[in-house]
Amino acid sequence: QVQLVESGGGLVQPGGSRRLSCAASGIFFVINAMGWYRQAPGKQRELVAVITSGGSSNYADSVKGRFTISRDNAKNTVYLQMNSLKPEDTGVYYCNALISLLLGSRPYDYWGQGAQVTVSS
Repeated sequence: QVQLVESGGGLVQPGGSRRLSCAASGIFFVINAMGWYRQAPGKQRELVAVITSGGSSNYADSVKGRFTISRDNAKNTVYLQMNSLKPEDTGVYYCNALISLLLGSRPYDYWGQGAQVTVSS
């Protein structure tokens, strides 16, 4: 069974930094794209950043220049470095991975349990 486990959430002051990590475990063939989504109270879940297995990345306009997504394929881990945090960055951050369980099989979406990030003074 594939699991995504996140860590690094917490309380941070405006202007501060935080790094989220998400490690995939279990038996699978390959991890394709990995990404981070967030959901603020009363709002829909939104894409924050995504990175392909080759390292190409895309960001939501609201976090460009402040957040950096990266991954360590050897560790099956994706990171989100968040700098210059703002109160509007507050929310639950979810890790997402597109994973193929077998060679040639279609990939499926897997989700982490979520990590709360609160930006407040």
